[in-house]
Amino acid sequence: MTLKPRILAADDDQALCYLLTEQLGEAGYEIDAVTTGASAMEHLGQKQYDLLLLDLKMRPTSGEEVLRKAKDLYPQLPVIILTGDMDISKAVECIKIGAYDFITKPYNVENLFVAVRRALEHKELLIKNELLSKRTHSDIPLRIIGESQALKNVINLALKAARSDSNILIEGETGTGKELMAEFIHQNSARSKKPFVVINCASLPDTLFESELFGFEKGSFTDAKHTKPGLVEIANGGSLFLDEVGETSINLQPKLLRFLENGEYRRVGGLNALRSDVRVVGATNRNLMEETDQKNFRKDLLFRLNVITLVIPPLRDRAEDIPILANHFLLAKSPVRTPKTLSEDAKKILMSYDFPGNIRELEHIIERAIIFSDGPVIRRDNLYLPAVKSVIKESTVKSFVNGDFSAGLSLDEVEKQHIKKVLNQFNWDRVRTSLHLGISQKTLYTKIKKYQLEK
Repeated sequence: MTLKPRILAADDDQALCYLLTEQLGEAGYEIDAVTTGASAMEHLGQKQYDLLLLDLKMRPTSGEEVLRKAKDLYPQLPVIILTGDMDISKAVECIKIGAYDFITKPYNVENLFVAVRRALEHKELLIKNELLSKRTHSDIPLRIIGESQALKNVINLALKAARSDSNILIEGETGTGKELMAEFIHQNSARSKKPFVVINCASLPDTLFESELFGFEKGSFTDAKHTKPGLVEIANGGSLFLDEVGETSINLQPKLLRFLENGEYRRVGGLNALRSDVRVVGATNRNLMEETDQKNFRKDLLFRLNVITLVIPPLRDRAEDIPILANHFLLAKSPVRTPKTLSEDAKKILMSYDFPGNIRELEHIIERAIIFSDGPVIRRDNLYLPAVKSVIKESTVKSFVNGDFSAGLSLDEVEKQHIKKVLNQFNWDRVRTSLHLGISQKTLYTKIKKYQLEK
């Protein structure tokens, strides 16, 4: 894996190429040097660079031709023109075409280093701006919330996986925090200073998914008025997170497989095979091995993707983390300086709920409770949990009578008592009761008939 900025220097002066290679190499950059415009364009078609140093007076392929080719291939690639005093006007014209800056020859080494640093910073800024509309990692170190042994085991495996450069598959139910785990892996890897780019494989149709992932060439379709880099290009040097990778169309899977095999891809409408150096992390809530048996997912793609597999446990299997997570969301979402707190009965009901929506569901439950609770303390009735039958685990069933948990009851009896209590609380207003219970009015009506409840 290459973490050093990669520079291409193109100048017909072989001695200058040698000098640039020595000076920039000693400064910590990886540099390729070529002496013809044709060779420069060949390198641009084979590798992705962070910066191009370009002489204008190359023949027969001029520097201006190389510049246009470079900006077509990589619109965000900064180009510094190397020019003599007599060609400054031509260098200015190149800036209008898309060059970032120019330096006159013979150049001062310190001035060259300053220009290179600024150009690379400019490229990083362009990438960050591009990612503002996508999803990128925060500079704040991530802390995954929880103290359960099940979670600690996964974190320990994730830290070991982060030290490698292998592709990773994260499995887990919806809402368990797969994207958070992927970002945690990125921030603890050697790629942490580079972009963390996210694409949801289930949210885009095939045509949009391919152009979003691999980019497209100008004129490749009606609205393609300019060349656009794909997310694999933006993520170069960093990590690419394929969320819900199991939803990828069977028609696009061969292209994704090719990219995973050798880092090669083609933009939509493009002829050049480009390369990008990324670490791929996929996530799924499906059993991909079963999907391969049903011909919905390629087995060779699965084996390329799951070099390392991490399984995030559902929240019901790490119940001791529920109050910790609940307090975290109370602190994060309370709109006042003094956050609200959970009553003991609210904690008990949360601890006994099986959370089919996992952490995301808990977050939404706490957010609603903050909004609808009147005082500083959130009570059990403020939690707006779904119907009690799905809320209470068989092993923890207790009576809700008078608000305590003393007498053991069946699930049906607990549900009957709770629904009757809420109906009386709202004077048998079925709309408010169903909202409070988190069920539809039709379901509430069915429960009233089942338990023969009367006002």
